[in-house]
Amino acid sequence: MKDLDSAMAELGPWLSEKEARRKAAVSRFMKGTAGALGAALVLGAILGLSGLPAPVAGIASVAAALLIMAWAGHPMTQLHKDVKLGLNTRMAEAFGLSYAPKPASPARFDAFRSHGLIPHSDKRAFEDHFSGEAHGADFELYEAHLQQRRRSRKRTYYVTVFRGVLIRITFPRTVEGVTLVTRDKGLFNGLEAFSRRHFSGRSLERIGLVDLRFSRLFEVYGTDQVMARYLLTPSFMERLLRLEEILKGKNVRCVFDEDLVPESGRGELLIAAQTGNKFEPGSMFAPLDDRSRIARLYAEFELIEDIMHTVLQPPAEGGGVGASVVADPEST
Repeated sequence: MKDLDSAMAELGPWLSEKEARRKAAVSRFMKGTAGALGAALVLGAILGLSGLPAPVAGIASVAAALLIMAWAGHPMTQLHKDVKLGLNTRMAEAFGLSYAPKPASPARFDAFRSHGLIPHSDKRAFEDHFSGEAHGADFELYEAHLQQRRRSRKRTYYVTVFRGVLIRITFPRTVEGVTLVTRDKGLFNGLEAFSRRHFSGRSLERIGLVDLRFSRLFEVYGTDQVMARYLLTPSFMERLLRLEEILKGKNVRCVFDEDLVPESGRGELLIAAQTGNKFEPGSMFAPLDDRSRIARLYAEFELIEDIMHTVLQPPAEGGGVGASVVADPEST
């Protein structure tokens, strides 16, 4: 698919074939919802007249209504899953990527956590795994929804602490040590620097940066001052700032890490960004072949392509991570 019109021409007929199914599913859901509300009122009145306490009768009525609504909404829920799988698979193939609804194994999730790129979580959910190759580098992106358990005197509940994308990129050269790029914390930078010196069993030093715009947003720590400056070229710093704009998210942070299997000869870059939930098929209450549905999803796949291009663009096209890692330091 070279453009949105091509995407519409290819996906529109496939979506149109499912329009009758969508209408039937929506009709069943709407009728089921109306029936559930009526059933709840009748059941509540009957239970109330039978002498049950009002709270108990109310809970029983609500539970019955929810069960009916779940039954009525099942076809629409299944259609949503089928449309999402079909759209994401077809769109990914058009962009030269592979897609899976969930990652078989969340790539380097423990490393994201141990490097402090994502917070501690008690509940984790992963979805929408994309993988591919660009400029000689392997690329993976998947979504993570992380929640922490909180307790009050009356209940235990969960709050979202991260919802966004995790990106793993490998290169044909080993990265030596660790270079961590995290967010500037203002007055807390001193505490941050102290904690990083004892971070994940490694001694990390704060790395000073020449780029003032970059240093206002990020703090850099590394095991090797020379390697950190070699990796964080002006080109890469500019690209990291650009990546935050592309993702339309917040708090982009990353780490260059030496491979866990050094003999493989491959280094690694891990990137985390809070972007919210992406790659969804949209509402089932609107016609499936609506152009805006395809346009929104197409834009999100262009986002993946932009990420790959922004981070991995070779030196002949203006530099990037691939240039900063693969190129001979003396030539830069």
